[in-house]
Amino acid sequence: MRPHGWRAAPGPQPQRVGRQVSLLAEPSASPATDPPLAAPSGSAPFYQVLSNERTVTYWAHTAIPAAIRYGPGPRSKRRATLHFSTEDGFAEIYVVRRRYVDRNGAEWLQIRLPSRPNGRTGWVPRRALGPLYRVTTQLVINRAALRATLYREGQPIWTSRVGIGKASSPTPAGSFWIRERLVVRPSGGLYGPLAFGTAAYSSLTDWPGGGVVGIHGTNQPHLIPGRPSHGCIRVPNPAILRLGGLMPLGTPIRIL
Repeated sequence: MRPHGWRAAPGPQPQRVGRQVSLLAEPSASPATDPPLAAPSGSAPFYQVLSNERTVTYWAHTAIPAAIRYGPGPRSKRRATLHFSTEDGFAEIYVVRRRYVDRNGAEWLQIRLPSRPNGRTGWVPRRALGPLYRVTTQLVINRAALRATLYREGQPIWTSRVGIGKASSPTPAGSFWIRERLVVRPSGGLYGPLAFGTAAYSSLTDWPGGGVVGIHGTNQPHLIPGRPSHGCIRVPNPAILRLGGLMPLGTPIRIL
């Protein structure tokens, strides 16, 4: 359930025309048709890397609640099922890593799964996902240095000291992404004026309901830099507002 006092921040509002997408607000993912198929060496089947999750990342919403499988193909074991919404009721986002085309020309996409345990991937048929969005940003969070840096096309464009999880409820390391962007009202509370929901999960976090690792402002800036949280990443309010104007949905996150 969406937390009381939170609302979706302005973000991409897709208008579909076939497989084309136009976006009405910034920051936004770039509208994209599917990347062109790489020329296979020899006969199909073949694989193609779509996202390096540093300078180019593709993501998509669910089109149909299809099975997520361990491998590309309908005979592969079922792992999970695509869902339409996040825990807070926003349209779910799946990062698309690779494409596979079988001998019959059927296309499958490998996706990252926003679920416990962290780091899982799976395969879905192309028709199960909607149009692809493309971002060129990456957020890197260095837990040792207590610093977050946003990159665009590999170049740093924003940085801030941060607060992370304490030893008893650590912020997890790994590869994740931004799933939600929320304006917080009133802005002077625990989450500051802006919050991002991520695909990282911890045993306990400051996020309503626990579990999801959020990136948000704070009403205790004197605790930054430090390790004061239950797993979420706290950012000074002026810095989180600047980040809100630079980081689109689907941005990959690397927590070191």
